[in-house]
Amino acid sequence: MFNQFTRSFDLPAPVKKILRPLVAWAAMAVLAVANGVFRELAIIPRIGEYPGHVVSTALLVAAILAVAYAYFARTPDAYTVRELAAIGLGWMVMTVGFEFLVGYAEGTPVSVTLGQYDALAGQVWILVPVTLVAAPLLFGRSRGRDAGEGRRRRRSGSEVNGR
Repeated sequence: MFNQFTRSFDLPAPVKKILRPLVAWAAMAVLAVANGVFRELAIIPRIGEYPGHVVSTALLVAAILAVAYAYFARTPDAYTVRELAAIGLGWMVMTVGFEFLVGYAEGTPVSVTLGQYDALAGQVWILVPVTLVAAPLLFGRSRGRDAGEGRRRRRSGSEVNGR
């Protein structure tokens, strides 16, 4: 899905390298909305508000991990550790921004939206942004200096040349 989408456009490779993670995030966003609908219509009526949010958060974390794994297993792009961290931070910022934007559109007070991130109050939603940051680092293929390959290559080249 990720490669087919960007393959249909004649874009430079660096642009595709940025666009592909955005497509992956869009897939996660669609799954998150579907998860929210499922939570409200099926989970909460059966097990209650708080347990419903816990189960829904666990399902969303699993979905995020699945999409991230699929993306990084199939992408032709190689990312450095810094790029993987940037992807994770980008996914988190877009998700939190989306959450606050939807809350604003629905008239939800900011204090209520912020309260969803309060782990000390028993809220588990914080696992979602943490997973978004961690997933690229868990599943991404790191290459280059940040992953240590550049340093190893230079060292072996020096040893071969007798320096």
